[in-house]
Amino acid sequence: MFKVRYRYFLILLLGGYSYFNIVFTGGDQLVDLQVPGWLLAFIVIILVAMVWDANRLIEHVLELDKTKRKRFHPLIVHFLISLIVSVIIAISPLVVMHYTSSFAPDLNWTSLKISIGFTSRINLFLHCVNAIVFYMNKYKRAQVEAEQLKIQNIEARFDALRNQINPHFLFNSLNVLSSLVYKDPDTSARFIEQLSYVYRYLLFNQDQKLIPLKDELDFLNAYIFLLKIRFQENLQVNVNVAEPYRQLCVAPSTLQILIENAIKHNVVSRRDPLTIDIFAENGVSPNRLVVRNNLNPKIMTENSSRLGLKNIQSRYSFLTGEDSVSIVRDDHFTVKVPLIEMTPALHS
Repeated sequence: MFKVRYRYFLILLLGGYSYFNIVFTGGDQLVDLQVPGWLLAFIVIILVAMVWDANRLIEHVLELDKTKRKRFHPLIVHFLISLIVSVIIAISPLVVMHYTSSFAPDLNWTSLKISIGFTSRINLFLHCVNAIVFYMNKYKRAQVEAEQLKIQNIEARFDALRNQINPHFLFNSLNVLSSLVYKDPDTSARFIEQLSYVYRYLLFNQDQKLIPLKDELDFLNAYIFLLKIRFQENLQVNVNVAEPYRQLCVAPSTLQILIENAIKHNVVSRRDPLTIDIFAENGVSPNRLVVRNNLNPKIMTENSSRLGLKNIQSRYSFLTGEDSVSIVRDDHFTVKVPLIEMTPALHS
């Protein structure tokens, strides 16, 4: 609130109101101030301006503190600091004017109490308004974020379903199957079984927020089997996740989307094989699942929409309440997603 565009107009308005309130209620007659009316109005407006701008400076300094976990509410911290500053503001003009102006009020305990009481009331009024503005903005942001999440959820469900029942993947799988049927009936039978398992898993779990990692890894084995039939030894997927981590949860299809993303953006050939490592970070809090692949970038004819990665980032932001997905590109492409403990609130 203290940084609004028309703050100087509001300062004049509040200062003028305060002055006329003092005059009409006879506040200036309670003690013998012995100052002209214009000087009293000037003092009042200056005090209001100093209190306002001091709060603006305090607000700016507090915003520079990027500490995420704070023991006290920022409004409380701001108000307590401003109380001390308002006392200093109340005293300093009286001291300066006492030694520089013949119209200055007497520097005594009564004048100090009046000045301190006035600045404290102005400060309290401003902070009441600031608190109202703060919570109104917070409420509006919450409404906007709720609407955005609702829209993102609808879009994510559509995108996830579109990606899961990927026509290219199904087309490639059917092509592989057609070539296997006559050459290797046993492998083709297992291929059909694993393909059925993949689509059954995707359809049954698309509405779940979280799923145990062990179930996701079981699904991944079937998915990798289908990919290995197509890419043979040109694709290597190494999974090394200890049992305790398998009891934690991930968003459904996380690993499938990340592997699909790696294949989409990299060459997979005998000359340039693609290696994907999946493992849990040890001794790191919070627990994270790491998916890392080497880089054999394809020459893309058009810019990638990065839809899969954005989908994952949005889903985990919703689940954890923060940007919890880490993406690093150096000599490898690495994505780290949080391993989450299932709670009743996250259970669909």
